[in-house]
This record gives sequence, C-alpha cells and structure tokens, in this order.
Amino acid sequence: MLLEGKSAIVTGGSQGIGTATSLMLAKEGANVCLTYRKHKEEAEAVVKEIEAMGRKAIAVKCDIASFAEAEAVVKATVEAFGRLDILVNNAGMNWDGVCWKMTEDQWDRVLEVNLKGYFNFTRHAAPLFKEQKYGRIVNVTSINGMRGKFGQTNYSASKAGIIGYTKAVAKELGGFGVTVNAVAPGLIETPMLKESEARDKIVDMAMAEIVLKRVGEPDDLANMVAFLASDKAKHVTGEVIKVDGGQYI
Repeated sequence: MLLEGKSAIVTGGSQGIGTATSLMLAKEGANVCLTYRKHKEEAEAVVKEIEAMGRKAIAVKCDIASFAEAEAVVKATVEAFGRLDILVNNAGMNWDGVCWKMTEDQWDRVLEVNLKGYFNFTRHAAPLFKEQKYGRIVNVTSINGMRGKFGQTNYSASKAGIIGYTKAVAKELGGFGVTVNAVAPGLIETPMLKESEARDKIVDMAMAEIVLKRVGEPDDLANMVAFLASDKAKHVTGEVIKVDGGQYI
C-alpha cells in the first residue's frame, strides 16, 4: 500500500471526486478526515466504508471559506490520528452566469470558496508539514482554469488562481520536503452532473472534445491524487496534471 501509516484531509469528501479520493487514500493505507457542508449522511457513510477497511476516519462539518473552521478541521485531524501528512483541497462550487449579468455575490462566493478555501487549509497545514519535514498537498483545479469557459468567469478565475497558488506554494514549501501539485479534471461523472437537467447537452458538448470518447469517473482522478500523495511522486512538485481524456488538447 502506497500510504500505509499516513493521515489525510480531503475537503468535500461526502460526494463525487471527494468521496472517491477519500476511499482511494484509505484503500492505500491512510486514515482520512473528510469534510462536508450539507451532506452529513453521505459523509458518515463514507466514514463507515473507510472503517470497514480497517482504517480510521472522521467527518467534520466545515465551510471551507471560513479560516477558523479550516483550522478546527486540521486540529481535529491531528487529535484523531496523531499527525497530518496529506492535504487534498477538493471542495468547491460553481454559480454560473455571463459576466454582464453576474452579481457581486456570485463572484465573491465562488472565489471565497474555491480559492480562499484552499488557502485556509494550506495555511493551517503548512506549519505542521514544515515541522515534520514532510507533506503532500494536492489541489483540485480544472481544465477550465487553463482555458476559460463561457458563463463561468468566476469559476474559471478561481481555478486559474489555484494553478498559480499551487506553483507559488510549491516554491515556498519545497525546502521542507513538501510537494504541492494540482490535478485538472475535465468532465467527470459526479452526482452534480447526473442530477443536472442539462446533463445530456453537457455530455454531448464534452464528448466532441474528449479524445478518449468517455466521460471521466471520479476514480480516474482519485488514482492520480493517490499517486501524487505517495512517495512514488516524491520528486514531482509544482505540476498541474490534466485528467481529462484529452478534452483540453
């Protein structure tokens, strides 16, 4: 197992990519703290599934945009598992609209969650990683942060910001044995996509771009996160790795 004895935080672990990542890290040997904001029952189900593997797990309610709540999650993780080795910044949101109709609240909330939320958790995990001279940070961005997307100026800006943030933090923490990378998914079959009234249209548009002619599954991303969180990727940092079936090219 790649992550035996390690402890991880996965933000937004109650659904989709976050759930797949939490389970994958546990499968590879890690204890996992997953955060949720609304989906308590789903989060508790993930905890039970991880515990059934023989790992430890906790679920903590958290608005990742809150600096104080992020700090509380980090403290709870250390109290539960004795240490923190891996941080997966995954939780995020979208609130779409064209730029000439977008409200200030739409802009502020998406940037607050998608970008500031990543800073909040990194800020509280980084001192621990520095002290122990070890850490793995994996940030979930998007190919739309690399190319932009119509109707998602706020989302695209936040995901582009994560890319710059990843590279800067990689430079700051590299001397302490900490790697910092980002994964950029294309279209992934998440519960949000499945429940969308526009699912068929979204999939048709994406399939016209996806070279491998299949919509990604959450495990496709989780596998890459687990690799980057492991010592097999100990000489990889500051990278943005697309997991998109060729959708970007």
